[in-house]
Amino acid sequence: MFGLGWFEVAALVVIALLVFGPEKLPQAAAQAGRTLRNLRRMANNAKDDLRVGLGPEFADFDPADLNPKNFVRKHLTADLEDDWNGAASAAALATPAYAPSSYAAEAAEELGYGEIPPYDSEAT
Repeated sequence: MFGLGWFEVAALVVIALLVFGPEKLPQAAAQAGRTLRNLRRMANNAKDDLRVGLGPEFADFDPADLNPKNFVRKHLTADLEDDWNGAASAAALATPAYAPSSYAAEAAEELGYGEIPPYDSEAT
């Protein structure tokens, strides 16, 4: 819950009890719940209005994708995650057309300790 531990939550409850008192605490909690519910409803309405305003081309648009962390994860590391999960395409696993057959055979073998990897002078 918001990165708070049990000790922090207990401390907040004690502070709220001291500030509002035992008589007013249920009313304050109910008011906070209503406010949170109204904020959530307003955010959902704004998201729906944005989706309608953008049109059908952006039906899969999610405002959370605009967060830089999500943007990088979705657009830059999606291919890496696919490869990691074993969804690499057959074309990526196939031998490149420009590579000689001896290079393909060497690429298929693992290098031993101290061995130097093959070097293609035309690739650089």
